[in-house]
Amino acid sequence: MSASADSANRFQSSWYAMQECLRSALSSIRAHGLRSSLTMLGIVIGVASVICVIALVQGLSQSISNQLQGLGGSTLTLRSHTPLEDQLRGKRNRLKLKDLEELRFRIDGISNITPLVFAGQGMGSQIRYGANTASGQMFGTTSNYQDVQKIFPKTGRFLTESDDASRRRVVVVGEQMRKDLKLPEDPAGEFVQIGNEWFKVVGVLEPRGEMFGMSQDNYLLMPFRTALAVNGVVLEPDLWITFSVNDLEALESTKLRVAMLMRQLHQIGPKQPDDFVVEASDMIAKTFKQISTTITLVVAGIVGISLLVGGVGIMNIMLVSVTERTREIGIAKALGARRQYVLMQFLIEAMVLAIIGGLIGIAIGFGLGYGIAQSIPDFPPPSVPWWAVTGACAFSGLIGVIFGILPASKAANLAPIDALRYE
Repeated sequence: MSASADSANRFQSSWYAMQECLRSALSSIRAHGLRSSLTMLGIVIGVASVICVIALVQGLSQSISNQLQGLGGSTLTLRSHTPLEDQLRGKRNRLKLKDLEELRFRIDGISNITPLVFAGQGMGSQIRYGANTASGQMFGTTSNYQDVQKIFPKTGRFLTESDDASRRRVVVVGEQMRKDLKLPEDPAGEFVQIGNEWFKVVGVLEPRGEMFGMSQDNYLLMPFRTALAVNGVVLEPDLWITFSVNDLEALESTKLRVAMLMRQLHQIGPKQPDDFVVEASDMIAKTFKQISTTITLVVAGIVGISLLVGGVGIMNIMLVSVTERTREIGIAKALGARRQYVLMQFLIEAMVLAIIGGLIGIAIGFGLGYGIAQSIPDFPPPSVPWWAVTGACAFSGLIGVIFGILPASKAANLAPIDALRYE
């Protein structure tokens, strides 16, 4: 007989042996249905807990990431930064109008440059419409803001260049503020009072929903120069400057050029830290994704400890099974069953128990996650990534192998004569 034919026969023999071991394992599981179910319970609970946690965290993460994606990836924001120790001493770094103008004329490859200034000083934070009041964020900006931030009017219009040039007392409001003030669906032409100033509403912005349980639509925008005027000329504005980068591939180099220009304008020494921050609009999305991934892995790891409890349960039951089937093992070995066959039989049985428990746990975990998401108002639907399902199945099988080795080895090492004498 040739070497290739002998190798083929050995492979075929091993394949038949494996099939027989699988059939024997399934028969043993069916014969002891209640015990098998209780054995799998630890694995089911562990996998269900892991899948439930991952489904909820990933669903929330995807929902927030989708909201943040609307900010666009080619937008940069320049803002001042003051360390906490300097703030405690009363020092406050600021971006000034000069920084805005220098940025506009000395940095190429950018467009839609728009300033943003808080418009609450000197007016109070209460907005009134008749007997209704509301409080929210108030900013002064220019017409470019809608192109940079990708927010557009639902009704009416946005701020225009002429509004800013003539310092008109006009505002556009977010949907939540419109509801709080009980303004009409199309409030264009209505007047609201901010402090002692009256402003004409010219538009309502498209709603953006909630993020982290907070409304993104509770704000009001007015022309930039109007905000400076009503804030008072004695106040030095602290600007945020937002702009678009024309070439997305030049985003990092543009950030570097902006930083170098600001350090030069602010006369910052080589070893001194920046008194400003240049942020990409998608930085929040990337940061949140990293945080949510870390949270998912840590929580899943902690909950996954319960899988070890399930593995111990499998080992205990398999040891009991070996004891009960000692005479059966002795007969099989007396008839010529090799050690590898007995080892494989009990190892496969432990793996099958773990994998079946893992599959049941995946189904229960997703159903539990969906139920929890449905019971919480405005909670996003759960999402189970493929790696979680694959990892749960693989880890369940690994648990079966690890905790099945000891019982399987004990069965395989039984001497036939001792096993046949066992009562």
